[in-house]
Amino acid sequence: MNILGDVMRRSRTTWATVALMGATLGVAAVPAQASTTCPTGWGSLAKSRAVGTADPVTDVRTGRHTCYDRLVVDVPGAGKDSLGYYVHYVDRLHQDGSGRLIPVAGGAVLEVRVAAPAYDPETGAPTYPARSGRPLPGVDLDGYRTFRDARFAGSFEGDTQLGLGVRARLPFRVLRVDGRVVVDVAHSWTAKP
Repeated sequence: MNILGDVMRRSRTTWATVALMGATLGVAAVPAQASTTCPTGWGSLAKSRAVGTADPVTDVRTGRHTCYDRLVVDVPGAGKDSLGYYVHYVDRLHQDGSGRLIPVAGGAVLEVRVAAPAYDPETGAPTYPARSGRPLPGVDLDGYRTFRDARFAGSFEGDTQLGLGVRARLPFRVLRVDGRVVVDVAHSWTAKP
């Protein structure tokens, strides 16, 4: 019986040693997390570019990034130099033309105006399937850190108006690339992700 007990103890000691080595190796094998630096200096004041295009808006979409949430307004055919915009924080979003209040959820509301119609200027037919006061079609903001709501206000006299509900009044930037106006809203005022 003594021999069997001795073998059992050695076996348990061996397995404990193997388990401890495996745990140690497992911890050592985990790579160090890369440090991310988020852009700063965007500010929260109005940003604008005073040009316009007759090329219509065809889509609005969103994306999540490490440091910010992104809204993209697609205007195919419009060159970077012909895309105008006016983006600023408002107390409440009022629809152009009618003045109708468009409720937008969130701690702060960014009004996004793109100097492009959401309809064909020749026929008046809609080119973007949104309805005034309703959430943007195909946009799901579940899991976003900053965005809370995104509403279509309308398209009036060649401008398309959107309401973007955000968690708080946070810094943002506006970029223009061929066929797109991009609005990035930071997750915070600091440079941490």
